[in-house]
Amino acid sequence: MEQALGTVTIHPTVLTTVARLTTLATPGVARMGDERRLNVERVLCRPGRAGGVDLCINDNAVTVDLHVVAESEANLLRLGQALQSEVSRAIQDMVGMEVLAVNVHIQDVDFPLLWSN
Repeated sequence: MEQALGTVTIHPTVLTTVARLTTLATPGVARMGDERRLNVERVLCRPGRAGGVDLCINDNAVTVDLHVVAESEANLLRLGQALQSEVSRAIQDMVGMEVLAVNVHIQDVDFPLLWSN
């Protein structure tokens, strides 16, 4: 029989780091975008924020908002679905928290500059 030795607390910045690194490792993501969050949402949950990741923790479950800039050759629908799957899996596997939703906001597409002489 195992005896509880205390509590384990995961700081919200750990979740944002997991989500951010997983997002950046997903093919088709050029970089993180800017998160824009309504103040009313901040009152309703315990927020965590970091460069392109906005999350809400409520009753040991997390909702993640990702703000990304996609690469020009990426299929945006498939990219969004891949991000939802990968970020959800990473948080569940690494932290053990339930993921209620992963909302993907594709803010822009990164087209290479074409220089002509």
